Amino acid sequence: MTTDSSTGLTDRLDPVGEWSARRTYRGTDFRAEQLVAAKSGRRVSVVLPARNEEATVGRIVRSLHEDLVERTPLIDELVVVDSHSTDATAAVATRAGARVVAQGEVLPALGDEPGKGEALWKSLAATDGDVIAFIDSDLREFDTHYAVGLLGPLLTDPGVVFCKGAYDRPLDDGRTVLPAGGGRITELVARPLLAAHWPALAGVIQPLAGEYAGTREALEAIPFAGAYGVDIGILIDLYEAHGLDALAQVDLGVRTHRNSPDSALSVMALHQHLAVHSRLLRHRRVAGAAPLGDSLTLHRRDPQTREFVSETVAVTPVERPPMREARAAT
Repeated sequence: MTTDSSTGLTDRLDPVGEWSARRTYRGTDFRAEQLVAAKSGRRVSVVLPARNEEATVGRIVRSLHEDLVERTPLIDELVVVDSHSTDATAAVATRAGARVVAQGEVLPALGDEPGKGEALWKSLAATDGDVIAFIDSDLREFDTHYAVGLLGPLLTDPGVVFCKGAYDRPLDDGRTVLPAGGGRITELVARPLLAAHWPALAGVIQPLAGEYAGTREALEAIPFAGAYGVDIGILIDLYEAHGLDALAQVDLGVRTHRNSPDSALSVMALHQHLAVHSRLLRHRRVAGAAPLGDSLTLHRRDPQTREFVSETVAVTPVERPPMREARAAT
């Protein structure tokens, strides 16, 4: 809040700009040694959801284990949740120093749904940290400052319950690299949806970032959207539960990972719509809305016949209830 001394009138700052100025950190603002001292008895878990990531998961785990488990004891447990990989993901991660948990073996009585959302939800039952950081396992250029940066605001500011990663996302199309062209679903789907329904979240630079951290207390109190809707769902639900000032973001520099083809992005985009629609109903921002469709039809031209070929894909991600409720029911 600022005051105009000439008129005595009080002018409010733009709330989005005010939040961005107050709650945007840089990864380089924090050092691992500083955060170890700031833990004050709290345990820290780092979770990597993984499905067929043998090419990248080992290097990520090894870096985290060597730097932040052995050299500087910031991470108390380093866990890879293996989501039905058919390659050597589990073996590679184990050799690199992680404890590997098979997604289907966690809370087996509650079944096992496909997708990233299930892996993250079940990781809450497979870990015991007071603060939990999630890091995608397909990162090609990884530095342990990702984990340090994400944990920094949570361990040093008691008002923060959730911290989202922010970064540039290069897009490599095989011919050239666009420095910030990788966030296609973010810019064309997620950001417009948030602008329309949750404008207070307009300051979040990467609302679909897979790198984020939160307190166990906050994460166990919200539902987890299924599959690819989990990232935006967590952001929205924690905003609704705790308010904007309890959320933070940290600039981690550049994130390079495997880029998906447009057909896969279409499916991911529908997951965003489904997760947002569910939250519009849950938080009573709309009423009486008709159920959304549960399939997506994709079209491509057959290279041999030159005719268009259509394929309909079922998109029915299952949302999970708050882990606190799931545990109480078992």
